[in-house]
Amino acid sequence: MTPFNFSGNVVLEDERVILRPLVLADDEYLIPFAVQEPEIWQFSTVPPVGPGGMREYIRTAAEARNEGKEYPFIVFDKQLQRYAGSTRFYDIQLRNSALQLGYTWYGKDFQGTGLNKHCKFLLLQYAFERMGMERVEFRAAHTNERSIAAMKSIGCTVEGILRSVAPNVDGTRRSSIILSILKEEWLGALKENLRKRL
Repeated sequence: MTPFNFSGNVVLEDERVILRPLVLADDEYLIPFAVQEPEIWQFSTVPPVGPGGMREYIRTAAEARNEGKEYPFIVFDKQLQRYAGSTRFYDIQLRNSALQLGYTWYGKDFQGTGLNKHCKFLLLQYAFERMGMERVEFRAAHTNERSIAAMKSIGCTVEGILRSVAPNVDGTRRSSIILSILKEEWLGALKENLRKRL
């Protein structure tokens, strides 16, 4: 297994979706989501407010990639021929063969369309089969029922709740649910089960 190259150009694609590295110039595709769809950021701890907020969101993600901490993607829906949102690998621990998959969001037109399952299949396949990960972790606000249901639907195992782990935008505190998939689970039944649902 070759070491992961953070400066490499990772492009993941199937018949429905293309995931490619998120770059600063992608602000033109993602700013409309920050301006026109504020409700999709309900559970975000760092909601990108307005054009400037989205540029900062992208800049921070690109900087984390340069530092070898994260690998962000922009998501293109081939069916609708439009950019749909973003997702990323983060908290990448190469020594421990573990990472987190998150910061995932899609515009309203793309939610509930099956797009997310295609993205997750490609990302999990790459993490386990190309990067050599042994564990992929997912987190969500414990009140984010849509996100939790989506993670369970792809085969994630719930591990528990981290209580009062971070502040919300309104000053309250949030707890996070922790879910995961292990390599042996992916290579067992989980990969084929998810493939059949694409």
